[in-house]
Amino acid sequence: MIPPNANAEFVCAMEDVLEVSTRPYDPQHPVVCLTEASKQLVAETRVPIPAAPGKRTRSCDEYERKGTANLCMVFEPLAGQRQVEVTDRRTAVDCAHGSRDLIDVFYPQADTIVLVRDNLNPHKPASLYEAFAPAEARRLLERLEMHHTPKHGSGLNMAKTELSVLATQCLDRRISGKDPLTREVAAWVRQRNQAKGRIDWQFTTQDARIKLKRLYPSIQLG
Repeated sequence: MIPPNANAEFVCAMEDVLEVSTRPYDPQHPVVCLTEASKQLVAETRVPIPAAPGKRTRSCDEYERKGTANLCMVFEPLAGQRQVEVTDRRTAVDCAHGSRDLIDVFYPQADTIVLVRDNLNPHKPASLYEAFAPAEARRLLERLEMHHTPKHGSGLNMAKTELSVLATQCLDRRISGKDPLTREVAAWVRQRNQAKGRIDWQFTTQDARIKLKRLYPSIQLG
């Protein structure tokens, strides 16, 4: 990410997310991070040559494009738990339905879900009113405490880091369709959840005010 210098809007959102990241574990108010990414689906045009002693699997340079799929990562850092949903699209309505699943399926017992997500239009609260009747949209909003990363600052979202782990450990090869992608991702999620893989987030607001002081207008003026 390349944040803008001396930008009050950026540092305000940054400090908000950093403060949320220091909250202690509370199952009734879980801190949950959400982000999304696209995965290109690619099929082989020839059968790969299997691996042999001293040789890796070899694939032809030629491939066939099969479209893309959307990966929605829901990550609770302090519990070391994550869920990944594979979908066809990433519209505002799709994001709204994902938010409802987060509330009613993943965290039905929580009083309030403290949600950190990227600052994209489909992630705005208004998407709930686009997808649902007003009473339902209001019900969902009352269960959410939303915090958005600053523009050009999505790296502050810990789900982004977890999505990078997924890409490295599971998605660094050709996958031909949505169904095999869903199976591969589900297997990775089960294994990583069993290991309770966590992120040791140590960057604080005080660190930001020292190491990123060029971003603060008042410090620049001083």
